[in-house]
Amino acid sequence: MGKGTLFIISAPSGAGKTSLVNEILGRMNNIQASISHTTRDCRPGEQSGVDYHFVNHDDFLSMISNNAFLEHAEVFGNYYGTSEHWVKDTLAGGTDVILEIDWQGAEQVRKKFSDSKSIFILPPSKKALRQRLNGRGQDDADVIAKRIAAATEEMSHYVDANYLVVNDDFTNASNELEAIITATRCQQPVSGVEKLLLDLLS
Repeated sequence: MGKGTLFIISAPSGAGKTSLVNEILGRMNNIQASISHTTRDCRPGEQSGVDYHFVNHDDFLSMISNNAFLEHAEVFGNYYGTSEHWVKDTLAGGTDVILEIDWQGAEQVRKKFSDSKSIFILPPSKKALRQRLNGRGQDDADVIAKRIAAATEEMSHYVDANYLVVNDDFTNASNELEAIITATRCQQPVSGVEKLLLDLLS
């Protein structure tokens, strides 16, 4: 069994990366999204263990001390981290993994997984980004202002990614994301077809 590929997906808040990832998980096989640990409050409709692993501040700091995270970062006063053990085990089992993380986390992960693929999701405009954040109805005006300010800094790191996807039309964007994953699976060496190659070349 071949090793899975780690896909790092980054985007400014409101660009729609979570919706795109959920679409990909629903239509593609042999791929899973890593569920991050976070200290932020659970939002309406979210479930612990499904959307995030919600933990308190002290537990998170303890996990940092125990080197449990592949990467971790503080964003808007809350901590987020990715379980290194889960990611490595899942990849070793031949399953692709998607990480939804910001540019800081992506930078940390690329140093440990040089063969990972980075994808950056861009909104079609700054106006559309603002409209999406306001449309959520989850944050107050001050938080939205901070997110808009942070978005420019976040988007400046698009240069570190292997691929760019502009989420203007959702269908087109999801098709592009699927195409990137499919093309990566077809690269040499082609994992999952070792037995076939041995038979054909014997």
